[in-house]
Amino acid sequence: MDLYLTGKRALISGSSSGLGAECARRLAQEGVKVVVHGRDRDRAEQTADDIRKAGGEAAVTTGDLEKDEDANKVCADALEAFGGIDILVNNAGLLIRADNPDWTTVPTSDWLRSFNVNVVAAVRLAQKLVPPMIERGWGRVINFSSVAGYQMLGQLLEYGPAKAGVHNLTINLSHMISPKGVTVNTIAPGTIMTPGIEHFMDSMVGQPGWADSREANEEIYASNIYPQPIPRLGKPSEIAAAVALLSSPLSDYTTGALWRIDGGISKAL
Repeated sequence: MDLYLTGKRALISGSSSGLGAECARRLAQEGVKVVVHGRDRDRAEQTADDIRKAGGEAAVTTGDLEKDEDANKVCADALEAFGGIDILVNNAGLLIRADNPDWTTVPTSDWLRSFNVNVVAAVRLAQKLVPPMIERGWGRVINFSSVAGYQMLGQLLEYGPAKAGVHNLTINLSHMISPKGVTVNTIAPGTIMTPGIEHFMDSMVGQPGWADSREANEEIYASNIYPQPIPRLGKPSEIAAAVALLSSPLSDYTTGALWRIDGGISKAL
């Protein structure tokens, strides 16, 4: 299906590896000129090279989106690379406390950093890149949240509220700018089989309560630890396909939406 994306220009934050890189590759396959972003230039260049070898167009920018000056540089590089940005994918984010400590021991600095990297970083990019979209009368903002933003897990305490903030940001911003032609939507993935999750599954092989292969551990994770109707983890390609569709002019009537792609784990309406 033609998604009518040929010639559009996109910045995908955090696209030097993992899920962001898959989104960058998918948009490039649809004819989008992609700006790859990361904090490690070598990894970002590798993703861009992969896109170019496949026949796509890609540029690279680097910077720490927790800092105003770095975010401003990323935006300037992105605008210069292809003469503008039509699609902003705010994929970059960070789980500050993967060790899941007791909530009374989490310092306020971790809460503040979680909000900075998961919410404010997206605002920094949007403030620079969205006004030109409004002037042209067309654009896309796609924010990445998480199952932790709407599912009460009893853990990831500083991460979940930040991701819930992404949902609120999306809805409010959509009301402000969608009348001017720029849609804003959220994708909330469940657990996706990224390299980091693959490493975790491999590390559990042979451990008590786990199986002897990554594939079997994936089913244990999705059936017993975090039960969901689809007994496997998500594929990066499944998230990237959603990004491509929301980026498309075919999705002109979709804004302020929360697209949960989580294997059905949510028990909420």
